[in-house]
Amino acid sequence: MRLAAPPVGGAANEALVAFIADLLDRPKRDVHIVAGQKSRDKRVRVGGLTARDLGARLSGILPA
Repeated sequence: MRLAAPPVGGAANEALVAFIADLLDRPKRDVHIVAGQKSRDKRVRVGGLTARDLGARLSGILPA
C-alpha cells in the first residue's frame, strides 16, 4: 500500500491507521501499528474482530 502522507512526524503512520480503520469499519483506537513504526514494512493489529471476521471483510474488499 502506498500513502500520500509524508513519513514525517508520524503522518504516514497516522494515515495508515485511519485508512485501515475506515476500510474495516473500526474506530481508529482499535488499529495499532505493533511493529515497523519507522520502517516501510509494518505489522498492524486490529482489535474487535476475529481472524474470521477480518478475512471475510478483506475478501469482500480486496481483489482476488
